[in-house]
Parts: sequence; C-alpha cells; structure tokens
Amino acid sequence: MRFLFLESFFGGSHREFAEGLAENSRHEIELVTLPARFWKWRMRGAALWFAQEIRNLKSFDGLIATNMMSLSDFKSLSGTACRPVLLYFHENQFAYPLAPGEKMDYQYGFTDITSALTADRIQFNSCFHYDTFFSALPAFLNRMPEFRPNWVTDTIRSKSGVLYPGCRFSPPADDEFQEEKEEDSSPPLIVWNHRWEFDKAPEVFFQALERVAEKGANFRLALMGENFRRVPEVFRSARVRCQNQIVHWGYVKSRSEYLRILGQGGIVISTAIQENFGISVAEALRFGCLPLLPNRLSYPEILPQEFHADFLYNNADDLAEKLFRMIADFSEFRKLRRHTAAAMARFAWKNMISAYDDLLEEMVQSH
Repeated sequence: MRFLFLESFFGGSHREFAEGLAENSRHEIELVTLPARFWKWRMRGAALWFAQEIRNLKSFDGLIATNMMSLSDFKSLSGTACRPVLLYFHENQFAYPLAPGEKMDYQYGFTDITSALTADRIQFNSCFHYDTFFSALPAFLNRMPEFRPNWVTDTIRSKSGVLYPGCRFSPPADDEFQEEKEEDSSPPLIVWNHRWEFDKAPEVFFQALERVAEKGANFRLALMGENFRRVPEVFRSARVRCQNQIVHWGYVKSRSEYLRILGQGGIVISTAIQENFGISVAEALRFGCLPLLPNRLSYPEILPQEFHADFLYNNADDLAEKLFRMIADFSEFRKLRRHTAAAMARFAWKNMISAYDDLLEEMVQSH
C-alpha cells in the first residue's frame, strides 16, 4: 500500500520516527515535511500549507500524521480526497510543561482534541503518555465555564492505543560488548544526548556533576543533543566550569559520528521533567551506555524492572549519590552493559515494524 506521512516538525524524535518508519515498512511511505522550528506556528498553519502543496491525495491508500498540526483543518480543506489517517502522539498539549513566563494557550489543547476526533486511528508512544493524556483531558475540558463536550474523552479513547516508536538500531550481537581491558583506566564518559531546553532540566544535571566532582569523582563529558535559538544559560556557564572534562560539545549532525560517541559512552543521564518515551536514552543504552534516569515519566516503563534499583533515582540527592557510586565502581557496573543493551532490542524497528504495518493495513481495509 501507499501512505503519505505529513510531519510538520521534522526534527529530533519526530524525524527519527518518520524516517525509521518509512525505511522499514513493507509499504511505500512518502514523507512530506516542514523544518523543526516555530512549533506554535506549525500547529496553527501547517495544515494549510500541506493542503495547498499536496495535490494527489487520491493516489495514496492512507495518511500518517503527528499531532504537531491541525488534522481537522487538513481534512476539512482536503474534502473527499482525504484518505484514512493514523495520528501519532509524540506529546500532548494538556500535560506539556510551560516554559518560564509562559501562559497556557488553550487553543493548542483544542487542536489536539479536534485532530484526535477526526483521525481514524490514534497511537501514543508509551503507556505513560496514554495514561497522562486521558487523565489530563477531562481536567482540561472542565476549564470551560459551560457546555463542556465531555463526550470527546470516550470517543477518542475508543480508537486509541499504544505503539512504542521503533528505533533505528539492530539488537546487539552476542560478542558486541566485550569487557574492557583491565589496564583501561579512562574515566567514564558521561553523555547528555537530549535537547538543550528547559523541559530536560539541564540545571539539575550540571548540579549533580558539580556535587560528584566536589567529592573527587573523575569523569569525562560529551554534551550532544539538538539546540535551538534559545540555549539555557546553564550550558554556557558549564562550558567554562567543566572545560577540563568536556571531550565533545554541541549537536552531532552525522549519525555515524553520534553513534561512535555513544559507543564510547559510559553513563547516560536524564533529568527530564517531560519525556513520553525517550529515543535518545534507548539509543544510548543500545550502544553501550549505562542509564541513570528519573523514577517517573516513561522511564520505569522502558527500563526493565530488574534495573530499577541501580539505575532509577528518586530526587536530586539520590541522583548525586548513585552517580558517585557508579563512577567509583564503574569497572563493576559496566559489566551490565550487555544486559541493558539487550533490553532495548524490543524497540528495534525490525521488532516493531510488523505492528505498524498491520495497523495501517487494518485501518485502510476497515475504512
């Protein structure tokens, strides 16, 4: 079958997902995208752009879109030419944290609602995200002073499910992670491969590094991840404070170079206050990093239970304590790399793609 994938915010995890799906599907999937910037304008105006640019909708069996656009606008403008649509939620506008000084614009939440109502199938990228969406939706509707459309919750839920995003890696080979030589005494490389934005709470990350450094811990630092026009000030000051530890600074455009750095990594840390799946963490684990993650959001879901005690932390003090212990005993902790990497195998596209292909076929056939 032929599908058209409309991605109005083609960057980061959105790009990884769209390209991975198109590359691995047994169906033909054509991508039409817009750059990953000005997200508010994308949600308001991308549908109008796509509706004008795409003239051959009837040549496709179905469409795929993410919620970073108004699907209801697109379908109304496309009319009878529009094919059945799978809507994928990477995030939602009810539970996304507001930037400092920002006030909620309710229109974006209603865009999520009307997009979901007009979609034929809806998938969320984790159970955590699914639960968050349907917990927050009634509270959002109750903000209306009267004539609340409470019926929309059950209507959206009736066509919704969970499908983890596939990741562009293969399961690790049995001999991939051979133990390091005993004489290798290099300090562990701590990896940051998340966006440089407020919702990833980088200040908590750098505070933890300062605390373990004060206790005598020795480490190296690779700061990757996308950064945009407004970079949190903590990164600029950290570039000076951590200059002796930093071995890489800035976004890595080359995927092969990015994976090479991950392969050298020892520990990947997340301090996020918003994360519905965590492709960057899954990638880091797959290529040999050990995790240190908040005991909340999607992380307890994607990290198997047997690793929770060692690699999930409950607060900033717990983060610093566990990080210091991991660095101090890294020669022992790194023996677990093979097991944490193998745990990510279920997210490889080769293990996920059949569920997507079957869902797309079922959507078209039932339509």
